[in-house]
Amino acid sequence: MASNKRDQLLSTAEDLFYREGYHATGIDRILAQSGVAKMTLYKHFKSKDELILAVLQARHDLMLARLRERAAKLPPREALLAVFDGLHGMIHGDGRFCGCLFVNAAAEYHDRGHPIHRRSAAYKAELQAYLRELLERLDAPQPAQLARQLQYLLEGALSMAHIEGPADQALDAKAAAERLLEAAGL
Repeated sequence: MASNKRDQLLSTAEDLFYREGYHATGIDRILAQSGVAKMTLYKHFKSKDELILAVLQARHDLMLARLRERAAKLPPREALLAVFDGLHGMIHGDGRFCGCLFVNAAAEYHDRGHPIHRRSAAYKAELQAYLRELLERLDAPQPAQLARQLQYLLEGALSMAHIEGPADQALDAKAAAERLLEAAGL
């Protein structure tokens, strides 16, 4: 039962942080919406920052597990391009797109030394490493540089979808990614 309460706290906190922001969302709001007692919250998390870190880590683990699961089923080139399809689906998912949970966290906790900023940066670094791994499997020339370029396309599409509203940003970025891969002989 305790695990269910912890999961409920994480789910509720993630939703509120994503839609309303980290600083704007208070513990009392999370408790009221989750239906979990304050004592239970503090049994699992010593502070709001610790709750935020747990939310980011859970999302980090989920997103990378999904990517790796997809990569196990697809050839590397298709897996690279499928990231853009996944982003398109996320942007158009449930009609409540509010950008990137990690970018939003890094923006609110802008000190690069802050644990929340570092956790956000760690996710982005691991995403880039995932792209590089796929490129290495393709024997891509300069896989680290090409991985960064592909990530810039992903991040740009994500940011512009947040600013402009959901449209075809991820599909446009996918078309550019295809050109980059072709230029690299892949």
